[in-house]
Amino acid sequence: MDMFALKQANLSGKKILDCPAGACSFTAVGSAHGHDITACDIAYYHPVDQLKEKGFLDIEHVMYHMEKAKSNYDWDYFGDVDGLNQHRVNALKACAEHMEHSPEKYIPVTLPVLPFTDDEFDILLSAHFLFMYSDRLDFDFHRETMDELLRVTKEEIRIFPLVDLAGKRYEQLDELINYLQQKGCITEERKADYHFQRNANTILRIIK
Repeated sequence: MDMFALKQANLSGKKILDCPAGACSFTAVGSAHGHDITACDIAYYHPVDQLKEKGFLDIEHVMYHMEKAKSNYDWDYFGDVDGLNQHRVNALKACAEHMEHSPEKYIPVTLPVLPFTDDEFDILLSAHFLFMYSDRLDFDFHRETMDELLRVTKEEIRIFPLVDLAGKRYEQLDELINYLQQKGCITEERKADYHFQRNANTILRIIK
């Protein structure tokens, strides 16, 4: 909620897509609060037990390297590496448990193609994917993905963050924003309350 500058009222009565969602607990926790949330990710092609096992290995790997690179991060949100580790473990467990009980909420996808109908969701949230891997995903991929996100969304899209893995603003963000505005979208860059990676505390809000 902090990451996307959202309040409970923003989600009430809305159909929400988390894309790509990863091993995140947003769908699990949001569903427990009565919200209609669907998660999609390329990782969901694999069985939940494999995802959970890989998730724990990934957390262990990240924490090992995080200890050596912790000066590159703002620790106000998590406190320290142990706090981050516990947060990630809890999120993975909540996600895996919810996947086992509500598998229909977790849809395997391969961007830039989504298996949903036009305007199927009111709100789409996308975290830690677009812009972050611009060293390997070119502008055409970003534009094609954005077109697909717009196709399945009725009201608005929020993307976080607006930087690459080095903490630098996506070089072609202004070009992409101009493309969106030419399609008739209203765009807004705004601060988020969540801040962990260096310079990664801004979201792009796209209103159709």
